[in-house]
Amino acid sequence: MRPPALAGLYLLTPETADFPALLARLEDLLPRGVALLQYRDKRSAPEERRRRAASLAALCSRHGVPLIVNDDPGLAAEVGAAGVHLGRDDPDPAAARALLGPRAIIGVSCYDDLERGRRAASAGADYLAFGSIFPSATKPGAARAGIGLLEAARRAFALPLCAIGGITPANAAAVRAAGADLLAVISSVFAAASPERALAELLAAIAGAAEPQPASR
Repeated sequence: MRPPALAGLYLLTPETADFPALLARLEDLLPRGVALLQYRDKRSAPEERRRRAASLAALCSRHGVPLIVNDDPGLAAEVGAAGVHLGRDDPDPAAARALLGPRAIIGVSCYDDLERGRRAASAGADYLAFGSIFPSATKPGAARAGIGLLEAARRAFALPLCAIGGITPANAAAVRAAGADLLAVISSVFAAASPERALAELLAAIAGAAEPQPASR
Protein backbone atom coordinates (compact mmCIF):
# COMPACT_ATOMS: atom_id res chain seq x y z
CA MET A 1 0.00 0.00 0.00
CA ARG A 2 1.36 3.42 -0.98
CA PRO A 3 1.30 6.39 1.39
CA PRO A 4 -1.12 9.25 0.77
CA ALA A 5 -0.31 11.96 -1.76
CA LEU A 6 2.96 13.74 -1.03
CA ALA A 7 2.82 17.47 -1.71
CA GLY A 8 3.67 20.76 -0.09
CA LEU A 9 6.56 22.15 1.94
CA TYR A 10 9.25 19.65 2.94
CA LEU A 11 11.32 21.05 5.81
CA LEU A 12 14.82 19.66 6.44
CA THR A 13 16.64 20.17 9.72
CA PRO A 14 19.82 22.25 9.69
CA GLU A 15 23.09 21.11 11.23
CA THR A 16 23.17 22.57 14.75
CA ALA A 17 24.89 22.14 18.08
CA ASP A 18 21.89 23.65 19.87
CA PHE A 19 19.33 20.90 19.40
CA PRO A 20 16.97 22.11 22.16
CA ALA A 21 16.66 25.45 20.32
CA LEU A 22 15.89 23.59 17.10
CA LEU A 23 13.17 21.57 18.83
CA ALA A 24 11.62 24.75 20.19
CA ARG A 25 11.66 26.32 16.73
CA LEU A 26 10.08 23.23 15.18
CA GLU A 27 7.41 23.18 17.87
CA ASP A 28 6.31 26.51 16.46
CA LEU A 29 6.86 25.80 12.74
CA LEU A 30 5.40 22.33 12.27
CA PRO A 31 1.74 23.27 12.91
CA ARG A 32 1.95 26.09 10.36
CA GLY A 33 1.60 23.86 7.30
CA VAL A 34 4.73 21.70 6.98
CA ALA A 35 3.98 18.56 4.93
CA LEU A 36 7.07 16.51 5.89
CA LEU A 37 10.07 16.96 8.17
CA GLN A 38 13.41 15.36 7.36
CA TYR A 39 16.03 14.76 10.02
CA ARG A 40 19.31 15.46 8.24
CA ASP A 41 22.43 15.23 10.42
CA LYS A 42 25.86 14.54 8.94
CA ARG A 43 27.92 15.48 11.99
CA SER A 44 26.55 14.04 15.23
CA ALA A 45 27.81 10.80 16.77
CA PRO A 46 25.52 7.75 16.40
CA GLU A 47 24.14 7.87 19.93
CA GLU A 48 23.39 11.57 19.63
CA ARG A 49 21.67 10.97 16.29
CA ARG A 50 19.48 8.31 17.90
CA ARG A 51 18.53 10.66 20.72
CA ARG A 52 17.75 13.51 18.35
CA ALA A 53 15.78 11.29 15.97
CA ALA A 54 13.66 9.93 18.83
CA SER A 55 12.90 13.46 20.03
CA LEU A 56 11.91 14.55 16.53
CA ALA A 57 9.73 11.47 16.07
CA ALA A 58 7.83 12.34 19.24
CA LEU A 59 7.47 15.98 18.17
CA CYS A 60 6.25 15.04 14.68
CA SER A 61 3.78 12.56 16.13
CA ARG A 62 2.24 15.29 18.29
CA HIS A 63 1.76 17.54 15.27
CA GLY A 64 0.75 14.89 12.74
CA VAL A 65 3.74 15.59 10.47
CA PRO A 66 5.56 12.55 8.99
CA LEU A 67 9.24 12.31 9.97
CA ILE A 68 11.70 11.17 7.30
CA VAL A 69 15.21 10.13 8.36
CA ASN A 70 18.04 10.96 5.98
CA ASP A 71 20.40 8.15 4.93
CA ASP A 72 19.65 5.57 7.63
CA PRO A 73 16.77 3.05 7.31
CA GLY A 74 17.85 1.34 10.53
CA LEU A 75 17.54 4.55 12.52
CA ALA A 76 14.18 5.27 10.89
CA ALA A 77 12.94 1.84 12.00
CA GLU A 78 14.35 2.27 15.50
CA VAL A 79 12.53 5.53 16.23
CA GLY A 80 9.34 4.69 14.34
CA ALA A 81 9.81 7.34 11.66
CA ALA A 82 7.41 7.51 8.73
CA GLY A 83 10.18 6.81 6.24
CA VAL A 84 13.68 7.38 4.94
CA HIS A 85 15.43 9.45 2.29
CA LEU A 86 18.25 7.72 0.41
CA GLY A 87 21.23 9.12 -1.49
CA ARG A 88 23.63 7.44 -3.88
CA ASP A 89 25.77 5.90 -1.10
CA ASP A 90 22.85 4.59 0.98
CA PRO A 91 20.96 1.26 0.92
CA ASP A 92 18.78 0.75 -2.13
CA PRO A 93 15.03 1.41 -1.95
CA ALA A 94 14.12 -2.28 -2.08
CA ALA A 95 16.25 -3.03 0.99
CA ALA A 96 14.75 -0.06 2.84
CA ARG A 97 11.26 -1.23 1.91
CA ALA A 98 11.98 -4.72 3.22
CA LEU A 99 13.08 -3.24 6.55
CA LEU A 100 10.47 -0.49 6.95
CA GLY A 101 7.42 -2.13 5.43
CA PRO A 102 4.87 -1.29 2.76
CA ARG A 103 3.51 1.86 4.39
CA ALA A 104 6.87 3.61 4.79
CA ILE A 105 7.65 6.71 2.72
CA ILE A 106 10.84 6.11 0.76
CA GLY A 107 12.40 9.00 -1.11
CA VAL A 108 15.46 8.86 -3.34
CA SER A 109 17.87 11.60 -4.38
CA CYS A 110 18.25 11.58 -8.16
CA TYR A 111 20.41 14.72 -8.41
CA ASP A 112 20.44 15.65 -12.13
CA ASP A 113 20.04 12.07 -13.36
CA LEU A 114 16.75 10.94 -14.92
CA GLU A 115 18.04 7.40 -15.34
CA ARG A 116 18.67 7.16 -11.62
CA GLY A 117 15.08 8.28 -11.21
CA ARG A 118 13.88 5.45 -13.44
CA ARG A 119 15.84 2.90 -11.39
CA ALA A 120 14.53 4.30 -8.12
CA ALA A 121 10.95 4.24 -9.40
CA SER A 122 11.35 0.62 -10.47
CA ALA A 123 12.77 -0.24 -7.04
CA GLY A 124 9.69 1.10 -5.28
CA ALA A 125 10.50 4.70 -4.34
CA ASP A 126 7.54 6.83 -3.23
CA TYR A 127 9.02 10.14 -4.37
CA LEU A 128 12.00 11.25 -6.46
CA ALA A 129 14.12 14.24 -5.48
CA PHE A 130 15.95 16.36 -8.07
CA GLY A 131 18.40 19.18 -7.46
CA SER A 132 20.13 21.38 -6.85
CA ILE A 133 17.51 23.41 -8.72
CA PHE A 134 19.28 26.68 -7.85
CA PRO A 135 22.65 27.37 -6.18
CA SER A 136 22.47 26.07 -2.61
CA ALA A 137 24.06 27.47 0.53
CA THR A 138 23.81 24.04 2.17
CA LYS A 139 25.49 22.18 -0.72
CA PRO A 140 27.39 24.75 -2.80
CA GLY A 141 29.12 22.03 -4.86
CA ALA A 142 25.98 20.05 -5.68
CA ALA A 143 25.14 19.11 -9.24
CA ARG A 144 22.75 21.57 -10.87
CA ALA A 145 19.52 20.05 -12.11
CA GLY A 146 17.62 23.22 -12.99
CA ILE A 147 14.05 23.97 -13.92
CA GLY A 148 14.39 22.31 -17.33
CA LEU A 149 15.36 18.96 -15.84
CA LEU A 150 12.51 19.21 -13.36
CA GLU A 151 10.09 19.74 -16.25
CA ALA A 152 11.58 16.70 -18.01
CA ALA A 153 11.17 14.63 -14.85
CA ARG A 154 7.53 15.67 -14.63
CA ARG A 155 6.96 14.38 -18.15
CA ALA A 156 8.81 11.13 -17.39
CA PHE A 157 7.42 10.11 -14.00
CA ALA A 158 4.00 9.71 -12.42
CA LEU A 159 5.55 9.60 -8.93
CA PRO A 160 5.61 12.70 -6.72
CA LEU A 161 8.66 14.86 -7.41
CA CYS A 162 10.66 16.73 -4.80
CA ALA A 163 12.74 19.77 -5.74
CA ILE A 164 15.64 20.81 -3.55
CA GLY A 165 18.41 23.39 -3.64
CA GLY A 166 18.18 27.15 -3.35
CA ILE A 167 14.39 27.32 -3.14
CA THR A 168 13.12 30.60 -1.69
CA PRO A 169 9.81 32.45 -1.50
CA ALA A 170 10.85 34.31 -4.65
CA ASN A 171 11.26 31.21 -6.83
CA ALA A 172 9.00 28.64 -5.13
CA ALA A 173 6.02 29.29 -7.41
CA ALA A 174 8.13 28.68 -10.53
CA VAL A 175 9.47 25.43 -9.07
CA ARG A 176 5.96 24.26 -8.21
CA ALA A 177 4.67 25.17 -11.68
CA ALA A 178 7.56 23.30 -13.32
CA GLY A 179 6.42 20.05 -11.75
CA ALA A 180 7.53 19.79 -8.13
CA ASP A 181 5.03 18.31 -5.69
CA LEU A 182 7.32 18.71 -2.67
CA LEU A 183 9.59 21.72 -2.20
CA ALA A 184 12.47 20.93 0.18
CA VAL A 185 14.08 23.77 2.11
CA ILE A 186 16.59 24.34 4.88
CA SER A 187 18.32 27.71 4.92
CA SER A 188 15.49 29.70 3.34
CA VAL A 189 13.55 29.05 6.55
CA PHE A 190 16.13 28.48 9.29
CA ALA A 191 18.56 31.18 8.17
CA ALA A 192 15.81 33.77 7.70
CA ALA A 193 15.46 36.71 10.05
CA SER A 194 11.95 35.42 10.76
CA PRO A 195 11.59 31.69 10.04
CA GLU A 196 7.85 31.97 10.66
CA ARG A 197 7.46 34.69 8.03
CA ALA A 198 9.68 32.81 5.56
CA LEU A 199 7.59 29.67 6.04
CA ALA A 200 4.37 31.61 5.49
CA GLU A 201 5.76 33.19 2.31
CA LEU A 202 6.85 29.82 0.94
CA LEU A 203 3.45 28.29 1.65
CA ALA A 204 1.70 31.23 -0.03
CA ALA A 205 3.92 30.89 -3.12
CA ILE A 206 3.23 27.15 -3.33
CA ALA A 207 -0.51 27.66 -2.92
CA GLY A 208 -0.59 30.33 -5.61
CA ALA A 209 1.36 28.34 -8.21
CA ALA A 210 -0.15 26.29 -11.00
CA GLU A 211 -0.80 22.67 -10.10
CA PRO A 212 1.85 20.43 -11.71
CA GLN A 213 0.48 17.90 -14.20
CA PRO A 214 1.48 14.26 -13.64
CA ALA A 215 2.90 12.21 -16.46
CA SER A 216 0.40 10.11 -18.38
CA ARG A 217 0.75 6.32 -18.27
